[in-house]
Amino acid sequence: MAAMKRVARPTTAADAPAIRELFAAAALHPNIDVQALNWKYWQPRADWPGPRSFILTDDGVPVAHGAIVPTWCASPAQRVSMIHVIDWVARPGAIGAGVALMKHIGQQSQALLAVGGSADTAQILPLIGFRDMGAVTGYVRALFPLRLLRESASQRGRLVGRFVRSLMWTLGASTTGSADWAVRRLEATDLEAIAAALPTPARGIAVLERNPALLRHALECPIASMALYAMEKSGRARGYFLLASAPGQVRIADCWMDSDELDDWRAMVVCAVKQARRDGQAAEVVIWANDRLLEEALSACGFRARLKFPVRLRAADAALLPPLPVRVQMLDNDAAFLHHGRREYWA
Repeated sequence: MAAMKRVARPTTAADAPAIRELFAAAALHPNIDVQALNWKYWQPRADWPGPRSFILTDDGVPVAHGAIVPTWCASPAQRVSMIHVIDWVARPGAIGAGVALMKHIGQQSQALLAVGGSADTAQILPLIGFRDMGAVTGYVRALFPLRLLRESASQRGRLVGRFVRSLMWTLGASTTGSADWAVRRLEATDLEAIAAALPTPARGIAVLERNPALLRHALECPIASMALYAMEKSGRARGYFLLASAPGQVRIADCWMDSDELDDWRAMVVCAVKQARRDGQAAEVVIWANDRLLEEALSACGFRARLKFPVRLRAADAALLPPLPVRVQMLDNDAAFLHHGRREYWA
């Protein structure tokens, strides 16, 4: 009997049913309606003309799938192409299929980034060359604690403690410190306004780059509605924040200030919270942080650390690994938009 032949290739929209079947077989539930898949995998992006979704077949039968979130990692010494794999799944019983596809995807860039992941993923990644590069913390601040009680009667009992905790956090949180700043919502046609205020390596950290094409793609997300705001002073953009509306939450999916001053970062956080409060369904606002100024600003504005996610990197050449910690945000994988259609609170 001839050995099965495994082939990895980019996907097309015609592969959507097979991709959905793989997720169902593995009991995984990413956002998989037609619009979501098209936006994640096939909608063109000017900053990444290559494919963003791959499938592995055994004699033509799909056995694994993985998609990518592409970026560039910039440090003072170098600039490295990097991708984060999302929607990574292998058919149960297809031994080694997921790892084989991951290795193929790794050839699409100079390095792979992994943030968080399931228990199974945490066991596999070190075996295929991923190195521990620290962690990123998930922070939360309550917006409207009473909205926590909108759940069904059967769920309210477990939410009472969460409500009391959120109420105490809200009463102790600062909402001042942004009087000198103007906040302007940006449309997809106006993204050059913040071009000079996008992240650059600073304060001993490497950054994952931003560009108008990436931000434009985010604003077109059909899974979680996103809005981008410029932070302006004296008529000049000095920073920005990107908000994503998910069930029960507003996520600060990305942010940056072109400043080394804590007060400026604090002002940005205050402004982001004020905009988040306009979301009529959100009970809380959440964000990732692993750089000092942002973490200090969040603490000063009443955010509480609730979750930890490991950050891992893999590169074929160790010289390509950044010598500095890599600043990550929710926009750098699917954390900015992934949800399961129900409220999933952090508070």
